[in-house]
Amino acid sequence: MYKSFEFTKKIRSIVLAIIAIGAVLSVAGIALNLDHTHRIWANVLLNGFFFTAIAMGAAFFVIVHVLGESGWHTAVQRIPEAMSMYVPFGGVVMLLVLVGMHDIYHWSHTEHLDEILQGKSPYLNPIFFSVRTVAYILIWSMLVMWFRKVSLKTDTNSDIRLFNKQRTIAGIFIVIFAVTSSTSAWDWIMSIDAHWFSTLFGWYIFVGSFVSSVALIIILLFILRRMGYMQHVNDEHLHDLGKYLFGFSIFWAYLWVSQYLLIWYSNIPEETVYYVKRMEDFEGIFYANVLINFLAPFLILMARGTKRNLTWLIAASIIVFIGHWIDTYLAIMPGSIGHADFGILEIGMTVLVLGIFLLIFFRNFAKAPVVPENHPFFKESFDYDNIR
Repeated sequence: MYKSFEFTKKIRSIVLAIIAIGAVLSVAGIALNLDHTHRIWANVLLNGFFFTAIAMGAAFFVIVHVLGESGWHTAVQRIPEAMSMYVPFGGVVMLLVLVGMHDIYHWSHTEHLDEILQGKSPYLNPIFFSVRTVAYILIWSMLVMWFRKVSLKTDTNSDIRLFNKQRTIAGIFIVIFAVTSSTSAWDWIMSIDAHWFSTLFGWYIFVGSFVSSVALIIILLFILRRMGYMQHVNDEHLHDLGKYLFGFSIFWAYLWVSQYLLIWYSNIPEETVYYVKRMEDFEGIFYANVLINFLAPFLILMARGTKRNLTWLIAASIIVFIGHWIDTYLAIMPGSIGHADFGILEIGMTVLVLGIFLLIFFRNFAKAPVVPENHPFFKESFDYDNIR
């Protein structure tokens, strides 16, 4: 038997303190920016999207291993499962974005559309945008809750039909998410710069979200181990998590360079405007983004030993987590507020939503055993070696 997680009063108090600090800073930041409502709503979108995408990335982490009939992931499966339970709340935050739509999306000002935006109006219009947003949230929430419900049933019932049902849900999830992960990125992020588009953008946002999810899985694993849980996770499991963090950081950099070079080489004004804005008004952040999200994890995790060392992994994970928040900031702020602003509002809202994310995670992690012992591949997770 494995030690079940107890959401103690001490842990709850720490998480509630984080939420309280974030709430106070957020209120102060909002009060200071009442004349700049576009900045307020841009921050709602930033943190609403960032943490919801991480929760969906965590769900994808479990789903893809279920479809691939993986064994090793069962040792850590309950961490991303509990993370995915943030999706319904994250959806509520994204619905708030609809209230501030006119402060973020230029195309929502239907009375002042230019010729290009008029051509896109059948797709980019407030009503259809709102319908799609609601659809994303409802479908994603139903899928993650459906999978979680079946997963919890396996703790008391080892019937193989439950695992077959999980695989069926995973198949439905992967097809729907393959489409909606891109279309939601187009809607919520790319349409901020409505004159610009990139066929790589959906992939780019997805990979950034997924590697952020892996980073947060490692961070939460580290925290849980410090609390005395998850001691069954060994160097082989850490190695696999490290390979995901390393590999997808490189894949993110590949997509970043591919998108940038194609636009730079073509030098078409309606395409280059996206990068001109970021390189002129966000110059320091623009170049730091690449260094943080690619060079740092690449150098730290290149050696085999660092992927098997939780201390090195946690350092790389914190860098990647912060780095991809910056990447999301760069995707949203230039088109919505037009210049680099970072202060109490940005810090406060991030801390607030992070605190709520942790509260939802710990509450759900405490509702189930820390490992799915009845999983048919659970024993397999301890019977393999990473030879590379």
